[in-house]
Amino acid sequence: MSIILEKTGMRVIPALISFVMLIIFVVPFFHGIVNLGNCAGAAVTSVLLAVFVFFRKFSEIVASLWSTPVGKALVTGVSVVAAAGVILAAVITVLMISAAHDYPKDTNTTVVVLGCQVKNGRPSKMLNRRINAAYEYLAENPEVIAIVSGGKGDDELISEALCMRDCLVEKGISPERIIMEDKSASTRENLEFSKKIIEQRGLDEHITIVTDSYHQLRAEMIAGELGMTASNISAPTAAWLIPTYWVREWFGTVHQFLFG
Repeated sequence: MSIILEKTGMRVIPALISFVMLIIFVVPFFHGIVNLGNCAGAAVTSVLLAVFVFFRKFSEIVASLWSTPVGKALVTGVSVVAAAGVILAAVITVLMISAAHDYPKDTNTTVVVLGCQVKNGRPSKMLNRRINAAYEYLAENPEVIAIVSGGKGDDELISEALCMRDCLVEKGISPERIIMEDKSASTRENLEFSKKIIEQRGLDEHITIVTDSYHQLRAEMIAGELGMTASNISAPTAAWLIPTYWVREWFGTVHQFLFG
């Protein structure tokens, strides 16, 4: 493989791909978005870029390590971990895509809209997309009740729930169809507190979660742990942010599976 890459220049293509992906993961930093997704993505793509740019030196180092028992064990261990990581990421991605398209089969459901950042009393772009996704479904199904779920952060003028309610009412959804849950500060609390409202008001126990597509699998897992069955309506995510949040959800999904 080393000879092929060196003689044909084929390493240029993966190097360019690594460079482009590195830029995609780095750009969110300049917009104040720093999380495990773009940090891990930037780290991995930086390593891959260095490997392909300095492939001959990398090959020499690997060959040198392989010549000793300890080095051989190290190279094998790193290779196994890397391969396992790729397989795990692929499996989670398939499950995430499946969850993102788990649309409600009928209207026997209670919509739960998960909150997101509110800026200066108005929804952020991400939250606005969730509101629009919820509005489209509620407008088409006038008998369905919605719970808008999200508390007020220290940097927010109003709660996420109030912001979502006001926006849906502005769009024409009757306020009688919208219930606010304005105490939650996490996805688990979104669903846990919404479940209490559903039980108290005798609403349909099957829920339809409205959030970004990358978030649906983990939200559905949490709902299952709380004894709720869930369908999903996915809001679109800005294309340049998908890799950052998608990778973050790989870690979040593994953590959710292991620790709940």
